[in-house]
Amino acid sequence: MPVDQHLVGREGTARTTVNAENTADAYGNLGLQVFATPALVALVEQAAMAAIRDDLADGEMSVGGVVRVRHLAPTPRGGTVTARATLRSVEGQRIWFDVVAHDETEQVGEGEHQRIVVDTARFLARVERKIPAEG
Repeated sequence: MPVDQHLVGREGTARTTVNAENTADAYGNLGLQVFATPALVALVEQAAMAAIRDDLADGEMSVGGVVRVRHLAPTPRGGTVTARATLRSVEGQRIWFDVVAHDETEQVGEGEHQRIVVDTARFLARVERKIPAEG
Protein backbone atom coordinates (compact mmCIF):
# COMPACT_ATOMS: atom_id res chain seq x y z
CA MET A 1 0.00 0.00 0.00
CA PRO A 2 2.89 2.49 0.29
CA VAL A 3 2.97 4.86 -2.66
CA ASP A 4 5.94 4.82 -5.00
CA GLN A 5 8.29 7.79 -4.60
CA HIS A 6 8.52 8.16 -8.39
CA LEU A 7 5.15 9.93 -8.27
CA VAL A 8 6.71 13.03 -6.66
CA GLY A 9 6.15 15.89 -9.08
CA ARG A 10 3.01 14.36 -10.58
CA GLU A 11 0.27 16.94 -11.21
CA GLY A 12 -3.48 16.80 -11.44
CA THR A 13 -5.99 19.46 -12.34
CA ALA A 14 -9.68 20.10 -11.82
CA ARG A 15 -11.80 22.89 -13.24
CA THR A 16 -15.27 24.27 -12.59
CA THR A 17 -17.46 27.14 -13.58
CA VAL A 18 -18.89 29.23 -10.76
CA ASN A 19 -22.65 28.66 -10.71
CA ALA A 20 -25.54 28.91 -8.26
CA GLU A 21 -24.64 25.60 -6.57
CA ASN A 22 -21.03 26.46 -5.67
CA THR A 23 -21.38 30.09 -4.56
CA ALA A 24 -20.96 31.37 -1.03
CA ASP A 25 -24.69 32.15 -1.17
CA ALA A 26 -25.47 28.45 -1.66
CA TYR A 27 -23.35 27.64 1.40
CA GLY A 28 -25.28 30.10 3.59
CA ASN A 29 -23.45 33.39 3.06
CA LEU A 30 -26.60 34.91 1.64
CA GLY A 31 -26.28 37.35 -1.22
CA LEU A 32 -22.62 36.58 -1.96
CA GLN A 33 -22.48 35.37 -5.57
CA VAL A 34 -18.82 34.31 -5.64
CA PHE A 35 -17.03 30.95 -5.53
CA ALA A 36 -17.37 29.50 -2.03
CA THR A 37 -14.39 28.46 0.06
CA PRO A 38 -15.84 24.95 0.65
CA ALA A 39 -16.15 24.59 -3.13
CA LEU A 40 -12.49 25.63 -3.49
CA VAL A 41 -11.50 22.95 -0.99
CA ALA A 42 -13.47 20.35 -2.96
CA LEU A 43 -11.82 21.46 -6.19
CA VAL A 44 -8.26 21.11 -4.84
CA GLU A 45 -9.18 17.65 -3.51
CA GLN A 46 -10.43 16.70 -6.97
CA ALA A 47 -7.15 17.90 -8.49
CA ALA A 48 -5.14 15.80 -6.02
CA MET A 49 -7.26 12.73 -6.73
CA ALA A 50 -6.72 13.25 -10.45
CA ALA A 51 -2.95 13.28 -9.92
CA ILE A 52 -2.87 9.76 -8.47
CA ARG A 53 -6.05 8.12 -9.80
CA ASP A 54 -4.26 5.93 -12.34
CA ASP A 55 -1.52 4.87 -9.93
CA LEU A 56 -3.59 3.27 -7.19
CA ALA A 57 -3.63 -0.51 -7.10
CA ASP A 58 -6.83 -2.49 -7.51
CA GLY A 59 -8.64 -2.44 -4.20
CA GLU A 60 -7.12 0.89 -3.12
CA MET A 61 -8.58 4.36 -2.89
CA SER A 62 -7.43 7.65 -1.40
CA VAL A 63 -9.17 9.67 1.27
CA GLY A 64 -8.55 13.22 2.40
CA GLY A 65 -6.61 13.68 5.61
CA VAL A 66 -5.53 17.31 5.84
CA VAL A 67 -6.58 20.42 3.94
CA ARG A 68 -4.94 23.80 4.50
CA VAL A 69 -6.14 26.27 1.91
CA ARG A 70 -6.11 30.06 1.83
CA HIS A 71 -8.84 31.59 -0.31
CA LEU A 72 -7.11 34.69 -1.67
CA ALA A 73 -9.54 36.34 -4.09
CA PRO A 74 -13.18 36.14 -5.20
CA THR A 75 -14.39 34.65 -8.46
CA PRO A 76 -17.85 35.78 -9.61
CA ARG A 77 -20.59 33.59 -11.09
CA GLY A 78 -19.73 32.65 -14.65
CA GLY A 79 -16.00 32.61 -13.94
CA THR A 80 -13.86 29.50 -14.23
CA VAL A 81 -11.64 28.25 -11.41
CA THR A 82 -8.84 25.78 -12.13
CA ALA A 83 -7.02 23.96 -9.34
CA ARG A 84 -3.65 22.26 -9.71
CA ALA A 85 -2.24 19.77 -7.22
CA THR A 86 1.44 18.86 -7.38
CA LEU A 87 2.56 15.79 -5.46
CA ARG A 88 5.23 17.09 -3.07
CA SER A 89 6.14 14.08 -0.94
CA VAL A 90 5.25 10.52 -0.04
CA GLU A 91 5.34 9.21 3.53
CA GLY A 92 4.31 5.56 3.25
CA GLN A 93 0.62 5.71 2.43
CA ARG A 94 0.33 9.47 3.16
CA ILE A 95 0.71 11.74 0.15
CA TRP A 96 1.26 15.50 0.40
CA PHE A 97 0.31 17.93 -2.36
CA ASP A 98 0.97 21.61 -2.93
CA VAL A 99 -2.21 23.13 -4.33
CA VAL A 100 -2.96 26.35 -6.19
CA ALA A 101 -6.08 27.71 -7.85
CA HIS A 102 -6.53 30.42 -10.48
CA ASP A 103 -9.43 32.06 -12.22
CA GLU A 104 -9.13 33.85 -15.54
CA THR A 105 -7.58 36.89 -13.84
CA GLU A 106 -5.43 35.84 -10.88
CA GLN A 107 -4.44 33.26 -8.31
CA VAL A 108 -7.41 32.71 -6.01
CA GLY A 109 -6.15 30.00 -3.66
CA GLU A 110 -3.09 28.19 -2.35
CA GLY A 111 -2.20 25.63 0.26
CA GLU A 112 -1.48 21.99 0.90
CA HIS A 113 -3.47 18.80 0.99
CA GLN A 114 -2.78 15.32 2.31
CA ARG A 115 -4.42 12.18 0.97
CA ILE A 116 -4.09 8.74 2.51
CA VAL A 117 -4.12 5.56 0.44
CA VAL A 118 -6.36 2.96 2.06
CA ASP A 119 -7.64 -0.52 1.35
CA THR A 120 -11.12 0.08 -0.08
CA ALA A 121 -12.82 -3.00 1.41
CA ARG A 122 -11.37 -2.38 4.86
CA PHE A 123 -12.34 1.30 4.77
CA LEU A 124 -15.90 0.55 3.66
CA ALA A 125 -16.24 -2.13 6.36
CA ARG A 126 -15.28 0.50 8.94
CA VAL A 127 -17.93 2.83 7.55
CA GLU A 128 -20.52 0.05 7.61
CA ARG A 129 -19.92 -0.55 11.33
CA LYS A 130 -20.91 3.06 12.00
CA ILE A 131 -24.28 2.89 10.25
CA PRO A 132 -27.06 2.73 12.84
CA ALA A 133 -29.24 -0.36 12.74
CA GLU A 134 -32.80 0.26 11.64
CA GLY A 135 -35.34 -0.85 14.07
